[in-house]
Amino acid sequence: MLEIICVGNELLIGKTLNTNAHWLAKHVTSLGLTVRRITVTRDEVDEIAAVLREALKRKPRFIITTGGLGPTFDDKTLEGIASGLDRKLHVDKKALDMVKEKYESYLKQGKIDRVELTPARMKMATLPEGAEPLHNAVGTAPGMLLKVDSTSIIALPGVPPEMEAIFDESVVPLIRKEAGKSGFFERSIYTDRIMESNLAPLIDQAMRDNPRVYIKSHVYTEGSQQSSEGRPHIEVHFSTTGQTSRSASERLDKAIASLSRLIENNGGRVKPA
Repeated sequence: MLEIICVGNELLIGKTLNTNAHWLAKHVTSLGLTVRRITVTRDEVDEIAAVLREALKRKPRFIITTGGLGPTFDDKTLEGIASGLDRKLHVDKKALDMVKEKYESYLKQGKIDRVELTPARMKMATLPEGAEPLHNAVGTAPGMLLKVDSTSIIALPGVPPEMEAIFDESVVPLIRKEAGKSGFFERSIYTDRIMESNLAPLIDQAMRDNPRVYIKSHVYTEGSQQSSEGRPHIEVHFSTTGQTSRSASERLDKAIASLSRLIENNGGRVKPA
């Protein structure tokens, strides 16, 4: 089980689309783990601390935060994590070396005139006690890994390319180790000539007959003003986890065949995705 906490006022006021949550959820799921909750909170220490403490009570295997690791005044994620865990912040030598090395590379590229570890830059190397910095191949601020009992707290930057790079390099191996050989498998079909309200009990029956497959309908209507009871074109999404692609594929085939028969027996039409 995994939870995602996205930090940033820009997400809550609608200025920035939360693509990080979408990207993380998709990649975590594809690696075989389940995302149980996604929370968005403000750039406030007390809010971040409260959300973190609440998440820890549910004892997820991983908590991944995004945003708030940079040098500006409103980058408060690490301070919030420290507050939530009642731990002190300190300048981490390994993290500081990462930050310094990055600015030295900027100097060689002619992006800056000199390397100076200002308070704002030192801030990016200031971690909660017990934390381990994670290498950022794209940007300046390191990520962070901190283990609390059975939960690993991972803090990633909010800039998408930086978040994705640290995730791929440092987080994917941890998730793969936890997931083992389990993988996520999915498939879709499309159906029309049937209302979603008539499709719903058929999906319920198919899920009872195929308990290891999750089935979800997504309605696309003709005309933006029509409701899902208009003339719908419905995607039906099937997903499951399994140790092998063969077993998962057989399970999905069985569920798709089961629901397709029910739809056609009730006047609907099924098309492959």
